[in-house]
Amino acid sequence: MDFMSIAIIVVVSVSGFYFHWWLYVRIKRWVNRDLALSMATADPDMRQYMLDKLLEAERLKIAKKDLPDWLRAAAGAYSQK
Repeated sequence: MDFMSIAIIVVVSVSGFYFHWWLYVRIKRWVNRDLALSMATADPDMRQYMLDKLLEAERLKIAKKDLPDWLRAAAGAYSQK
């Protein structure tokens, strides 16, 4: 094998790994966004509130397994206003 063949294999492999990582991150964001919006009513203010709470959860690094309960508590706090 010459250098060019190895370079092509490296470039294709790195590109594939990057694409799969990017796709995983995008799907994770979509799932979390859908989770947050599923707890909001049709009220646009509550939808925005839940998206803001999702951003807060990301900043606080809430674990994936704890996120649904954390968002439920946030939705409950909104409805008590």
